[in-house]
Amino acid sequence: MSTTTTGTPTTDYPAAPADRRTTLDAGNAGAGPGRTTVANIVVQKIAGRAAREISGVYDFGAGPTRTFGAITERIPGARASSGRGVTVEVGEKQAAIDLDIVVEYGVPIAQLAQSIRRNVIDAVEQMTSLAVVEVNINVNDLHLADEGDDRTDAATPRVQ
Repeated sequence: MSTTTTGTPTTDYPAAPADRRTTLDAGNAGAGPGRTTVANIVVQKIAGRAAREISGVYDFGAGPTRTFGAITERIPGARASSGRGVTVEVGEKQAAIDLDIVVEYGVPIAQLAQSIRRNVIDAVEQMTSLAVVEVNINVNDLHLADEGDDRTDAATPRVQ
């Protein structure tokens, strides 16, 4: 503990690591002793899950990221990355989120983006108490039903 020039005691906390940010408990600095930190990956997972809940989102990521994710999902014991196609910047009180998505053909993109934004903002703010200042949505591809499902197992027979 140190004091300011006015003699007021202050507490010296080490800075949070770059992948962890301090949030105030329930938006109140005096909520209790200690502090709460939320890792960037936590915000990334919340945002990814909230976006996936919206009908019309087919997949996440740009071309190479999706290809790598599809390969990873086929490895026995491997788990799909819930953060694929989701990038976050988290500060002490705010978060900004970027989503790279693939949209199902026929879904109105502007309405889809609005629904995604609303759901992501609500989920992140409710779970972390961080204010979401922006949700940028990049539509990288359009999934056409007649292209087949590139997420299915390649061992599935083409003819019956």
